[in-house]
Amino acid sequence: MRIVGGERRGLTLRAPAGSTTRPTSDRARQALFDILMHASWGGRELLHDATVLDAFAGTAALGLEALSRGATQAWFMEQNAVARAIMAANIATARFSDRVRVLSCDVLRPPRAAGPVTIAFLDPPYGQDLVPRGVAALQRAGWIGPDTIIVAETGADEPPLTVETPLISRRFGAAMMTIWRPGHASELKTPRAS
Repeated sequence: MRIVGGERRGLTLRAPAGSTTRPTSDRARQALFDILMHASWGGRELLHDATVLDAFAGTAALGLEALSRGATQAWFMEQNAVARAIMAANIATARFSDRVRVLSCDVLRPPRAAGPVTIAFLDPPYGQDLVPRGVAALQRAGWIGPDTIIVAETGADEPPLTVETPLISRRFGAAMMTIWRPGHASELKTPRAS
């Protein structure tokens, strides 16, 4: 696993052994950031000087990728101690320690934010309905505002996220990426299997 673009392009990142942490693949991350950089609602200015939140951060790959491509600050939320240790090593290797804050917390019970972030990445464990609950908790705590770009990764075999006006929804192998702005969509819901 490596950073695929920007000033730290090619830098190798560590990942914990086993299946507890499932990092977004290099290929999916490259495609995602290509979308963010080239979409009519995105562009280089979206990432330039952005503040990003990497919720369910795991290895910190999404937030580190954003920093490599021009974001000025990243917040990482992770409650698993093993993942946080790997994350700390990745942050140090990338030499971004002065631009990050790691929060040891449950995304469903986040601390209050000073204000909304530009982009919120949510890449939780699959199959636990964590994206809708995480978004709601982060909105209540002030991390996500109406103009925040939300990037959510779910399993491609899960019921799709229901967003009234997604900016994009695309499959990358076993992952489904859905991107939207909450100020431009109705309440996020996940259909329940009957």
